[in-house]
Amino acid sequence: MVQSISTIYDQSLALLTDFYQMTMIYGYWKAGLAQKEANFHLFFRKMPFKGGFTVAAGLENAIQFIERFKFQSSDLNYLADLKAGDNSPYFDEGFLKYLSDLKFTGNLDAIPEGTLVFPYEPLIRVQAPLIEAQLLESPLLNLINFPTLIATKAARICLAAKGDSVIEFGMRRAQGIDGALTASRAAYIGGCDSTSNLLAGKLYGIPVKGTHAHSWVMVFDDELEAFRNYAKYLPNNCVFLVDTYNTIEGVKKAIEVGRWLKERGIKFLGIRLDSGDLADLSIKSRELLNQAGFPETEIIASNELDETIISELKRQGAQINVWGVGTNLVTSRDQPALDGVYKLSAIRNPGEDWKYKLKLSEQMLKVSNPGILQVKRFVANGKNLCDVIYDLNMPWKLDCLSIDPLDPTHIHSIKEGVQNQDLLVPIFKNGKSVYKRPPLNDIRQNTLKELSQFSIGIKRFLNPHVYPVGMEKRLYDLKIELIRQIRNSPL
Repeated sequence: MVQSISTIYDQSLALLTDFYQMTMIYGYWKAGLAQKEANFHLFFRKMPFKGGFTVAAGLENAIQFIERFKFQSSDLNYLADLKAGDNSPYFDEGFLKYLSDLKFTGNLDAIPEGTLVFPYEPLIRVQAPLIEAQLLESPLLNLINFPTLIATKAARICLAAKGDSVIEFGMRRAQGIDGALTASRAAYIGGCDSTSNLLAGKLYGIPVKGTHAHSWVMVFDDELEAFRNYAKYLPNNCVFLVDTYNTIEGVKKAIEVGRWLKERGIKFLGIRLDSGDLADLSIKSRELLNQAGFPETEIIASNELDETIISELKRQGAQINVWGVGTNLVTSRDQPALDGVYKLSAIRNPGEDWKYKLKLSEQMLKVSNPGILQVKRFVANGKNLCDVIYDLNMPWKLDCLSIDPLDPTHIHSIKEGVQNQDLLVPIFKNGKSVYKRPPLNDIRQNTLKELSQFSIGIKRFLNPHVYPVGMEKRLYDLKIELIRQIRNSPL
C-alpha cells in the first residue's frame, strides 16, 4: 500500500529539524567530532491521559524519513543564505559540502507499532556517528509523539465502546493535512475500524465510511423528500441523519423510507444521531425501529464524543451500535501533546569502549538513563507481568532484580524460566533497512492482541493500575553512581 511521505512530499525533508540541531552539528564538525559514535534513546516520561498504557505508533513514517534522508541542492542553497548576527554566513562551504554527502549509516532499533509501552522505556534506540544521530532528534520526535498519542486515545475510545464499531470522523477539525492523515492512520492502529478521510483511505487502505450531512436534508423542501432522494440515488448506503429539525420525527420519516427500501430487498442500514440527549434519543429510536420491524438497523452516534462520554452513555443504557468520534480523537483535546524526549546515553570514539552519559535534574523523574538500553517483557499464562529496562553491555542474568527508578523500595525479583522477549527490534543496520514492515491491518491487530494480554487494571480510565516497569539492578546501581559522580564533580 502506498504511504504518505513518499507520495505527498516530492521534495527533500532534510530540513525538517530545529535550527539548533544544525548549529550543534556545525559545532561538532568544526570541533572534529563528526565521526564520534553516539547512542540516543527516544522515550516519554508521563503516561498520556493519566492512563495506564500507551500505544506505540509512527515508526513507518520514521523509517521512510530516514530512507529518503538527503540534503538536496535547494536545502544547501537555503542554508548558505542564512546569516549570523554580523551578516556573515552561518555555515561555511566545507560544512555544506559535508552535508551534501551525508546519509544515515548507523543502527536503529525500535519497538514495533501497536505495542503497548510505558514511561522511560526506549521506543527507539539510535546508534550512529554523532552528527547523524543528532540530526534525527527533532524529526523522530515529530514523527513518533503525535501518532503515539492518537493511537493511545483511539484505543481508550475503543475500549469504552466495548466491541462496538468506532469510526474516526475528525478530518475537518484536525490540525492541517498532516494532522488529519497522521491521526487517521494512528486511530486505525489504536482500534478504530474505519475513517471518513478519503485520502487516508487511499494512502493507507483504511476502510472508509460516511453518508450525508445536515445540508443534504436542508437542500430539499422537507426531510422526507431528502431521505427518499438519498435512498433513490444511494440505496445501499442508507444511514439517515435524523436530527436536522426534530430527531424523533426524523426517525419516523427514516423508517418510512426504510420500508420502501425493504420492499425492494435493500437493507436499511441505520440512522445517525448528532445532537441532543444521545442516551434518551437512542433508546426511543431503538423502540421505534424495533416496532417497525428494523431490529438490525444500527444507531450511529456522533457529537463531541470521547471515552468518558461513551462510557457514561453505555452506563445509561444508550442503544448505540456505532460511534463516530472526531474532534476529541484527532486533536487529543484533553492532552494535545506527548512529552517524548530524545536523550544522549553513551558516546565513544570508534573502536573504543562506550562512555555512559545521563542528563541530571533536581527531579529524579527528569534524570535520563545511561547505557545501551533494551526492554525485556516477561509473560506468564498469556499475560504480561512486568518490563525490565537493561543494558546490552551487561549480560542478562536469568535471576535478576528489577528496581523502580522513581521508588527504589519497589523491587521485583525475576526468576529463571519466566517467558520473556526483547521489545526493541532491528530496523536499520549500517544504514540499511532490515525490518519487514507489516501491513497496517496487522499493526491494528497487534494492538488488539496487546490489549488482551494486559490486566484489566491498566485499562481503567480512573486510577488505573500501574504496570511494573523497572531497571535491572546493575543498571540502576550504575545510574546512581553516575549521579553521585556528577554531583560531586567540579563541572
